[in-house]
Amino acid sequence: MFLPGNRCLMDPSSASWQTKPTDRFILKWIKVHLSARVTPHLAARQGLEPWMVTVTSAALGVLGGILFGLGWGFAAGWTAAAAQVLDGVDGQLARLRDCQSTGGAFWDSVLDRYADGAMVIGMTVYLARPPVSLPTTVLLFLGAAALIGSNLISYTTARAATLRLSMGPPTLASKGTRTSVMILSAWASLLWPPAPLLALVYLAVHTNAVVWLRLRRAREASQPLDVP
Repeated sequence: MFLPGNRCLMDPSSASWQTKPTDRFILKWIKVHLSARVTPHLAARQGLEPWMVTVTSAALGVLGGILFGLGWGFAAGWTAAAAQVLDGVDGQLARLRDCQSTGGAFWDSVLDRYADGAMVIGMTVYLARPPVSLPTTVLLFLGAAALIGSNLISYTTARAATLRLSMGPPTLASKGTRTSVMILSAWASLLWPPAPLLALVYLAVHTNAVVWLRLRRAREASQPLDVP
């Protein structure tokens, strides 16, 4: 995982530690304007390692999903927002200390799926409760489509990178955008309880549309695969 260390090795005044080249749109904004305000304060703390932040972020994301499912949408939104900010802190902390690793990146990606999935499931369960109470068949279909589509966005991104396939320009289906949509809908539920339904429909439709577009592009860009 991440190498141990508690000393800041990179100049905090430089912006190079704040984001990765693959960060897009909302995720980049969150890291630059929110996560980067927290990271320098944590970098000086003895014994605090990036992997601890990774686990804490994932735990908060899962907790957000649980709160959503219990019907506490507003609290779920704030919990998920804290998780989203911390999700940028672990990588920034690793870059500041020059202790990035493939194991740490793997943990971050895998635990993100738990947090992401918990929020989708929690939002789906929330919509089964009064005063929304969607029909079970509709709810299961939307929830399953949103969960599968969200996971496939991350999977197709990683798989395309491995196979060196171009997936075209960035889309609004990335994790940062998906999570932000769920957070906003959770906050909005305080004033309008059906608000998470808009987020669920967005996730169910948009993510799967992007996946099918990527399938088409992969077919067009397909090259013979060298098998040893």
